Amino acid sequence: MLPDRADRAPNTPLGPEQRHYWLVMRMAQSAGVDLVAAMREGQLTQAEWAGMVTRCRGCDCVEACHRWLADPSDAPRAVPEGCLNRDRLGALKTEGETR
Repeated sequence: MLPDRADRAPNTPLGPEQRHYWLVMRMAQSAGVDLVAAMREGQLTQAEWAGMVTRCRGCDCVEACHRWLADPSDAPRAVPEGCLNRDRLGALKTEGETR
């Protein structure tokens, strides 16, 4: 589980776009979600994908995220509770399983 971000200072600068783009991609992959396929099939818009990256950029749990992603797993797993994109990735996983 990722730490709580309730103490995050307002107006904190966002993290680097490229770093967080890849974190979102890796988190999705770990959860068994193919973001490219979801976009191609109309389950994810470009704006939604950008929003996921922006949410990740605003999160201050990056190091905890890296530690979670570094824990190897061959099977898809649930996104940690503290992830700001957990709900969206869960919905995309469910949608992907029903196609």
